Amino acid sequence: MELLKAFILFLIGGTAYLLVELLWRGHTHWSMGVVGGVCFLLIGGINERYPWDMPLWRQCAIAAAMITAVEFLSGCILNLWLGWNIWDYSGLYGNILGQVCLPYIAAWAFLSAGGIVLDDICRWKLFGEEKPRYRVF
Repeated sequence: MELLKAFILFLIGGTAYLLVELLWRGHTHWSMGVVGGVCFLLIGGINERYPWDMPLWRQCAIAAAMITAVEFLSGCILNLWLGWNIWDYSGLYGNILGQVCLPYIAAWAFLSAGGIVLDDICRWKLFGEEKPRYRVF
């Protein structure tokens, strides 16, 4: 059951990220569904590992760090090694090899709040887990 649950959450998260990217950039790449699904599973793991009373802002900071790590690793593989050129942050402030940058780290922190809530609602409604509750600060 846990593997099926993870697969369902992976599909939900990957699809959600593809939609976000379509809205933001007007296009996407199939690999972003995979990367988004992995990030969604990692974000969902925050509440599985830490207590519910952890402030939402701290969950978002942890999520942004995890997403940035996945983005850097996947960017090095997809963009630099395979040469797919899916994204390039070279022109943005604080970038590392054009794969991650400071403006997007901040964006991930804000977007992850939606991911955290979506994961919690899915776990509650689809799998009968605990009803979500949040402490913002």
